[in-house]
Amino acid sequence: MQNSKNSTIITILFLLLIFPSLVYFYVTRGYNNFINLEIVGGESHKIDDFSLINQNNQIINNDSLSGNIYIANFFFTNCPNICPVMTKNISYLQSNLKVYPNIKFVSYTVDPVNDTPERFLEYIEEMRMKNINIDLKNWDFLTGEKDEIYKLAMSYFANAKEDSIAPGGFLHSEYFLLIDKEGRIRSGKDKFENTIGAYDGTNEIHMKNLIDDVKVLMAEYKKPKKD
Repeated sequence: MQNSKNSTIITILFLLLIFPSLVYFYVTRGYNNFINLEIVGGESHKIDDFSLINQNNQIINNDSLSGNIYIANFFFTNCPNICPVMTKNISYLQSNLKVYPNIKFVSYTVDPVNDTPERFLEYIEEMRMKNINIDLKNWDFLTGEKDEIYKLAMSYFANAKEDSIAPGGFLHSEYFLLIDKEGRIRSGKDKFENTIGAYDGTNEIHMKNLIDDVKVLMAEYKKPKKD
């Protein structure tokens, strides 16, 4: 009697838990049918080629980031308002995404005259003194020629320029950009199904959404390719 009861329970559990998964796998042939992130600017739009130097005087270019998902932003170390918040939020992203391979973070300065590699290292220590942890294993602070950086920002659909009226003398976007392994800008959608495009680097909710969208993008690369 007890064995019969156990068999019935096992059968019910199979029908409720295992059988639907088998049907799903058979119908979809194991393909992940999750919605992919949007490609901002169209399939052909990619981040421009660049060659800049990081906090360790190492050259970083498109090849350095190839094969990685990365999150980019524009800032400057003497920014009096939003930049420390943005740096703190990238640190938050870095901490929450550290278990995932092939992800990097890139912060471009809009004040390359003053933001030298040496100044970057000072800034990093200043942030650490404020308990903002920065792991340089996968986070590069980049500087170089001003014109190259400002032109590069345009391919990110981001603002970057000198502005005497702006705080600190520079105007730059507060947005974080999610870039896929092919160098394309990717984005999720809001609750109204509108493409977000970029993530507000000063907004806590946007940071949580960005973490979720990075995971979606990671899953996209793991999805089996259809013949």
